[in-house]
Amino acid sequence: MAMAINIRKYLSSTTHIAPLAMFRVLFGGMMFASVTRFWLNGWIETQYIQPKVFFPYYGFEWVKPLGETGMYFMFAVMALAALFVMLGLFYRTSAVLFFLAFTYNELIDKSNYLNHYYFVSIVSFLLILAPANRYFSLDVLRKPSLLVTRIPNWMIDIFKLQLFIVYFYAGIAKLNYDWLFRAMPLAIWLPSKSNLPVIGELLAYKWVAFVFSWFGALYDILIPFFLLNKRTRNVAYFFVVVFHIATAMILPVIGMFPYIMVLSTLIFFSPEFHKKLIQHFVKIFSLGKKHLLNHREDIRFTFPRPFLGKLLVGVLCVHFAFQILFPFRYLLYPGNLFWTEQGYRFSWRVMLMEKGGTAFFYVKDSATGKESEVVSSTYLTHQQEKMMATQPDMILQFAKFLATEYEKKGYSNPGVRAESYVTLNGTGSKLFINSSIDLTKEKESFSSKSWILPFEETRLSYTAK
Repeated sequence: MAMAINIRKYLSSTTHIAPLAMFRVLFGGMMFASVTRFWLNGWIETQYIQPKVFFPYYGFEWVKPLGETGMYFMFAVMALAALFVMLGLFYRTSAVLFFLAFTYNELIDKSNYLNHYYFVSIVSFLLILAPANRYFSLDVLRKPSLLVTRIPNWMIDIFKLQLFIVYFYAGIAKLNYDWLFRAMPLAIWLPSKSNLPVIGELLAYKWVAFVFSWFGALYDILIPFFLLNKRTRNVAYFFVVVFHIATAMILPVIGMFPYIMVLSTLIFFSPEFHKKLIQHFVKIFSLGKKHLLNHREDIRFTFPRPFLGKLLVGVLCVHFAFQILFPFRYLLYPGNLFWTEQGYRFSWRVMLMEKGGTAFFYVKDSATGKESEVVSSTYLTHQQEKMMATQPDMILQFAKFLATEYEKKGYSNPGVRAESYVTLNGTGSKLFINSSIDLTKEKESFSSKSWILPFEETRLSYTAK
């Protein structure tokens, strides 16, 4: 009974909307910059136009690229939607368009998967549900009746909770033998950055890899708690900035993720902090101060219909139940998670492994018995070939693609087998899947793939100071 009362009290408590409005501005701005960067680097061409084969996610095989004109149009819509989200202009439509366009692009090819792409999709979904345009927005300037200054606490806390999950689960994932007691994969990565100024020489020492590993695990687990605590928040945010800037310097391959996290975690700060930020924005850009700042502080958000609030809370409960449980699905699969990668994606496992491999494919004509070796690079980009060689679901997809291609060439009921040799976190290269299996007979599903060979560790030695 007491818990129910506390829950009702929490759901009815309100706070100033400034943190949500500022989060919208920062997130929209980061997404506009990210999409622009993606376009200018030519990645639309290399990732969505040049490839001959794509690797969609299971259940999303219907998601396909739209051709050259279609993909450039899609990214133009995405960039414009991100800009409008930042400005708070036609906000709901813009937020929906950005979420759909961004998620659609990420579903086209799993070889492009990154944790922060998943994070962006989630945050853009949550922004659809939040009234982030009801303050400090062009929507308010064009329609002043939209103005709101107080919203339920939980409308801001949902973003804090999502960030908490990302950090905490990333830390829990680091509590494994390789990370803590072998400093892998940092013991491999850091020495390659020994040419960096100031700290470069230190990165060649093995003990530095252990320090980074243990600090990284503790940081991810503890930082959300420190950000939630008012007394430790400033110091915690200092470590957020230092940690992510260092990560960006050492591992530039992770792209915009460090900057997204640095700016997103500002939502943990108080409404007063965000109101001051907004005041600075208004002064710098000479925005409509009269409409944005000089107003009553007690204009509360209300749902147009009472049931919509309950529906929204229900949707969020389902969302966060999924976020909390889904990363643990790996427990349903046998074997070493890093080896099989069954249950690995969408689980906030960040920078946990150095995995490389080479896959050879052979297509057999069932009528003549003739077997031909495939040159994978004929069909795949370098990135696709690299990712496919170590991920069983992609190996299976490529095998089925080859069967279709060789049937067109006249092969009768072609069978496809693969030899993939993989090394994981400094272990010796070993056979990854059963090379005698005809992969065309196997079906993609959420079931365990019995044709993945068990992981047997044979460690290689790395020279370190």
